[in-house]
Amino acid sequence: MNTDVLLDVEHMTGFLIERSSKRMKQVCQQILKEKGFNITVDQWVVLQELNKNDGQGQIALANSTFKDAPTITRIIDLLCQKGYVERINNPDDRRRFKICLTQSGDNLVSDVGPHIIEFRKKAYAGLNQAQLTNLKQSLNHIFDNLNAI
Repeated sequence: MNTDVLLDVEHMTGFLIERSSKRMKQVCQQILKEKGFNITVDQWVVLQELNKNDGQGQIALANSTFKDAPTITRIIDLLCQKGYVERINNPDDRRRFKICLTQSGDNLVSDVGPHIIEFRKKAYAGLNQAQLTNLKQSLNHIFDNLNAI
């Protein structure tokens, strides 16, 4: 591959991925705000992960959402203050907590979910299923390559 192309910022895949990711986050945050949901995209990611796997420990939740320890602590604190999640003592280890959705958090996930689905449909408009599958496989492949470094 031509090294000039690899150095050209407009053609660098990493730049394109980051640009798209940031724009998706900006638009998603705008939608959450417009619809009156008092959460951030990062808080939504945590709520969505708890909806899939409720009762995770804080470390597992940080790992599954790719957040560092201070960030996940801050997000959990805010979600607790808003009444969407709660820390429950872990019966197996009193030094640790399970992070669980409250009924209010579960209701919020149900309310926000359709708006996120609609947003994603708009973001992926014009891509067929094969293209979406290829995109997902390619991004996972890049991720795996980076984990091997």
